[in-house]
Amino acid sequence: MNATREVEVVVIGAGQAGLAGAYHLRRTGFEPDRDFVVLDHSPGPGGAWQFRWPSLTYGKVHGMHALPGMELTDADPARPSAEVIREYFDRYERAFGLRVRRPVDVRAVREGGGGRLLVETSEGVWSTRALINATGTWDRPFWPRYPGQETFRGRQLHTAQYAGPEEFAELRVVVVGGGASGTQHLLELAPYAAATTWVTRRPPVFREGPFDQEAGRAAVALVEERVRRGLPPRSVVSVTGLPLNDAVRQGLASGVLDRRPMFDRITPDGVEWDDGRRVDADVILWATGFRAALEHLVPLRLREPGGGIRVEGTRAVADPRIHLVGYGPSASTIGANRAGRAAVRDIRRLLAEDEPVAA
Repeated sequence: MNATREVEVVVIGAGQAGLAGAYHLRRTGFEPDRDFVVLDHSPGPGGAWQFRWPSLTYGKVHGMHALPGMELTDADPARPSAEVIREYFDRYERAFGLRVRRPVDVRAVREGGGGRLLVETSEGVWSTRALINATGTWDRPFWPRYPGQETFRGRQLHTAQYAGPEEFAELRVVVVGGGASGTQHLLELAPYAAATTWVTRRPPVFREGPFDQEAGRAAVALVEERVRRGLPPRSVVSVTGLPLNDAVRQGLASGVLDRRPMFDRITPDGVEWDDGRRVDADVILWATGFRAALEHLVPLRLREPGGGIRVEGTRAVADPRIHLVGYGPSASTIGANRAGRAAVRDIRRLLAEDEPVAA
């Protein structure tokens, strides 16, 4: 399709943050396909959740907050989270008539002249006055580089490729990463693998007791300060620590969660430290997190010298037409909901200011 289509707002991404933004657009009078459009590159509803491994059941999901306007009720905790949330998002899209277009790949966002942005996609070009970017991180798994990595004769994979513990039966596995995914992988792998080794750059911090609102606000504030300064955001969990639940306690007691410092090099047969220690391995599993998927925004030159995009609330400081939801402090599910509402409020104000005054 060669024609450029015009809308008031383009929403990129239909995960938690994108659907929250679309809901608030619809709720405040914007019509799908006429005033706004939601573009999603995934094959179906569910955001990044649809790609999670089957053994990550809904009961293991920490802090999945309901989308605005529709509670998630009666979910079976034993079902895979991918299935539960895919079905929930599908019901949500249909209930509110959000008309998500998929699969659509957004290739670039450029200045379009006349105060508009051009969103170039696999299905043509949209011209828009404002943009809600809700592309998350799943498409940008972070792979650290270590000396000798290319010589390893075993298998290397990232959390994004993890399909469950059964494929590691009788294998020696090194798990890299001190976040929630790393600990979950280890606890799942241990009964199957011949041996597991856990390595992290920093000693893991385990959090005792409930995570109350005050602690949550303090954690979000730390992440928010980074994006306000134009630095790449850190995950909220990086400043909250890992919850010390029964499974983690058992893993600590059994030695499965016996953490070692980061190795110094990778060899053909495993990993080594400068002090002479070595571990033989068949698999290195990189549970090393993700980075924000923002390459399509590169033509707008939003990045600061510190490597991030400076954001006030959800608005990109360098361009008030751009709102980043699910980025930095709004990366949690409850944060994404609030960010969607805040972005729409600011966009309505921006569009009202730009309306021509009648003579």
